[in-house]
Amino acid sequence: MRYDGEMLARLVAQAEGVPGGASGLGDMVMIRALIEEASELGAGRALERLGLADRRAEGDMRELRELLSAWRDAQKAARGAVIGWIARIGLALVLLGIAVKVGVIGMMKG
Repeated sequence: MRYDGEMLARLVAQAEGVPGGASGLGDMVMIRALIEEASELGAGRALERLGLADRRAEGDMRELRELLSAWRDAQKAARGAVIGWIARIGLALVLLGIAVKVGVIGMMKG
């Protein structure tokens, strides 16, 4: 969808033709319509600048979200594995220290 601002220009021209300023209920409706149209125009321009205004953009964004989710899952798994290995190494060092203290290593030598 292309936002060219034609509707916004028509609304501005119509608002300029309203006498008495923004005092009545009709004027508030006009102001709201102007704001909504300007918002849509700005959002459309932003999407076009980002390259997300075509039909493939929805699928691309879905795929990017899936990739990001997979990346976060991989980070979480890697973090868990590293913490697991650190815990195992720490436990092994504690057991080795107990074995040295008790003298199991001396008994094994002879």
